[in-house]
Amino acid sequence: MNRSILSKLTAILAIVFGLITLRSGGMTLFIEETRAAAGDIVLFVLWSNFILGFAYIVAGAGIFLDKSWAKNLSLAIAGITLLTYAAFWIHITLGGSFIIKTVKVMAIRSFIWVAIAFRTVWASKTKGYN
Repeated sequence: MNRSILSKLTAILAIVFGLITLRSGGMTLFIEETRAAAGDIVLFVLWSNFILGFAYIVAGAGIFLDKSWAKNLSLAIAGITLLTYAAFWIHITLGGSFIIKTVKVMAIRSFIWVAIAFRTVWASKTKGYN
């Protein structure tokens, strides 16, 4: 597949993922009925993901526009996501309440952002960015 097409698809994935994250996170955070229906949410995970949703969109735009800074932002998003997931596992280990959906969604979110970060680093090396 053409590298440019792969970069554009990566960018679209990041932007769509960001929009979905903002919608679902915002509804859960700010609409009481949605929050009640969500069950045992872990607020620090929800807030982290919601705030990162904005960064997903910015990173996606940077990837789409072939900006060198998108690599660093993607790496930061992947790192923060993994740190949030680790903190979530500590929360579970210490007996904190949670729903299994959060475990699954955080695994998917972590995989996606590590893959996007890997892709942006690889793309930047082929273009000669530092």
